[in-house]
Amino acid sequence: MRTDALALDPIAGLEADRSLLGRTSTAERLAELLRTRITEGHFPPGTRLSEEAIGGALGVSRNTLREAFRLLTHERLLVHELNRGVFVRMLAVEDVADLYRLRKIVECSIVREVTSPPGERLAPLEAAVEAGEDAAERQAWRELGTADIRFHQAVGGLAGSPRVDDLMRGLLAELRLVFHVMADPQPFHEPYLTRNREIVAALQKGDGAQAERLLGGYLDDAERQLVEAYRNKSL
Repeated sequence: MRTDALALDPIAGLEADRSLLGRTSTAERLAELLRTRITEGHFPPGTRLSEEAIGGALGVSRNTLREAFRLLTHERLLVHELNRGVFVRMLAVEDVADLYRLRKIVECSIVREVTSPPGERLAPLEAAVEAGEDAAERQAWRELGTADIRFHQAVGGLAGSPRVDDLMRGLLAELRLVFHVMADPQPFHEPYLTRNREIVAALQKGDGAQAERLLGGYLDDAERQLVEAYRNKSL
């Protein structure tokens, strides 16, 4: 198994991102950075986000950080607990059903509209599949989960809509919080690599109807697995 040092100290990973904020950083850019870290699995559900540690790592003011926390709380990624601080949100099984309901509406409708080969527009999907295959070869299972999320972000990108892109970013960040319920991510994520490749193959041929069938079954299966994991955890 691959050892990931950032998983042991996610705050240390933020220091490398300090330059991304620049001198004209805003709460929105900080929120985007933290959202990305959540999407990549660096901050599991229930993690307390220390103002001192994160502010020190990124060199931002407490007011800016609190505004970023407020934005991410509005996106249902964080929760503020009185006298305790800010925590990464822990989702419930009801959230799983709601997230997948929305995913089926959005993602399936997007691929359904593909009636001719999209050509270079598929490059982000193909890159995400290749990143997933590389992660699997290195047994980097968290990275594999991130590659799967990037794949579905790229599906959203086929719509060519900035609003859909924004929706998918928030939706998939929440989804990452759901993924943490899987005690062993390998058997959950690895089989979907082949299915991602099959969806890309259908889209390459311009067969949106087949891509929709594949994606619909894919999402049904993933939802069922996650709901089962939540229920087993509550026993």
